[in-house]
This record gives sequence, structure tokens and C-alpha cells, in this order.
Amino acid sequence: MDHVNCTWNWIFILAGFNTSGTLQQLAVFGTLCIYLLTLAGNLFIIVLVQADSGLSTPMYFFISVLSFLEIWYVSTTVPTLLHTLLHGHSPIPSAACFIQLYVFHSLGMTECYLLGVMALDRYLAICRPLHYHSLMSRQVQRELVLITWVAGFSAALVPAGLTATLPYCLKEVAHYFCDLGPVMQLACVDTSWHARVYIAVIGMINTCNLVFILGLYGGIVKAVLRLPSAASRAKAFSTCSSHITVVTLFFGSAFIVYVGPPEIRAEGRGKLIALVYTLFTPFFNPIIYTLRNKEVKAAFKRVTQRIKGVLG
Repeated sequence: MDHVNCTWNWIFILAGFNTSGTLQQLAVFGTLCIYLLTLAGNLFIIVLVQADSGLSTPMYFFISVLSFLEIWYVSTTVPTLLHTLLHGHSPIPSAACFIQLYVFHSLGMTECYLLGVMALDRYLAICRPLHYHSLMSRQVQRELVLITWVAGFSAALVPAGLTATLPYCLKEVAHYFCDLGPVMQLACVDTSWHARVYIAVIGMINTCNLVFILGLYGGIVKAVLRLPSAASRAKAFSTCSSHITVVTLFFGSAFIVYVGPPEIRAEGRGKLIALVYTLFTPFFNPIIYTLRNKEVKAAFKRVTQRIKGVLG
């Protein structure tokens, strides 16, 4: 119990990136711009889905939930990234470090489950079109979202809890936020068992969800190939293309960081790869879902015309 109390009174130091001069200014400016655009883009999707009845479908409901999640996800790590870019090595109380670690992984695993739910939605829409609206009612949508959040925040308790109870001898975290691997490297004891547990938990969740998604898309491909015309097949596939892109970005980076070979997760590479899923993926998600989406563009026009009518 004594070492637990000591751990929670510990002060860690986030190493961040070694930048100076013009490179530091560019890094801070670029990160801040991407962060603000990420917040604006995801907030835009949430507001648009709520404001336009044409987007009141299960697919756009889940997209708006994903956008809400991404706002919190990116806000968990980017402020500390900006702080380390501005001030270099940054102290962080161990309690705040463990909370950041837990919330970050909770949101990440929630997104993992949510991407599986979104794949299920596409499967039912394409493979069970006659029963789609009854199977994916508003009540079912809310229950599925609630399950993803409860499952994500519950699963993260295991690796985060094990990490928080370790005794620590070193202070400098070789990262720009508190992640499991870099924090566990500072422990006074052998953490190989702990590492196997958290890789098993995170790896199992990611793998099971990925297999679930691939299985659903296998059914989707079979159903689409049976459609009579090339136009109908193209339309069906187009409703899945954005989700497939997001799934590839999310699971690709997650497996590299948490399941890939140790040499890939070396300090310098690990921090750079982490930028993909902590900064760039939340930034690209709104673009992926809106840039080539005719329904979103049409909804935006309808909303802006209503606003002009009210103001005019």
C-alpha cells in the first residue's frame, strides 16, 4: 500500500519532442491549427446531423457520435503535446498522468467498438434492407452507443489499473503524453507480465473487432456483387468507402503501436506513429466523411439556406 501512495504523489516529466527555433514555431503553429480544425470539423458534423432531418439516419447518427468521441479523444493528448512543444520537458503529477492514460485508452477502445457498430449498420442497410429500420431503430442505436462507451471505459480499467499500482523509480516519460508503454518503462520492477496483460487486452479487443468488421464486410461484398447493375453496386460500395478508410487508419496504427515488433515501437518512431492516431486520424475523419459525400453537401446547403431565410 505504501508504494501505491508514493506512486500517486510522484511527479513524471514528459519528454516530448526536441525542437527549437523555427522548427519549434512551425510545430506549435501546425499542431494548433490541426487541433482547432479537428474540433471545428467534428463539431460541424455534430451540428449538421442535428440540424438537418435529411441526415436523421442511423449511419449519420453513428458518424456524429464518432465525431463527439474524436473531440474528446484529440483533447486528451494534444494540449500536453502543445505544452511540451512550447516548454520542452513538462512535469505532470502522477495522478493526472494515470487519468490521462485511462481516459485516452478508454476513448480509443470505445472508438474500436463504435467502428464495429458502424460496420454492423452498413451490413444491415445493405444485406437486410427490408428490415433495416426496424432492426436499427432509434432505441437500438442509443443502446448500441451506450454499450460501446461502457465496454470501452470498462476494458481500459485493466491495463490502466495495473500501471497505476506499479512502483516507479524513474521520472522521464519518453513521450508527449502518458501512454502505457513509456510509463511502464519507468517502473522499479519487471513489467513483462504487465506488458503481456495489456497487449493481450488491447490486442484481443482490436483483433476481435477487426475480425467482426471483416466478417460483416465479407457479407456486404457478397450482397453487393449480387446486385443487378453496376450503378447500384457502386452506390452500395460508396456508402462503405469512408468507413473502410477510417477503419484502415485506426486499426493500422493501433496494431503497429501495441502489437507490432518492439523495434517499430522504439522511442522516436513510437512518438511519430502516435501522432497518426492522436492527431491526424481525428483530423482526417471529418474530411473523409464529408469531402465526397453528396448527402452532407446537400444538407449543408439546406441548412445555410434556412439560416439565410431567417436572417433575411
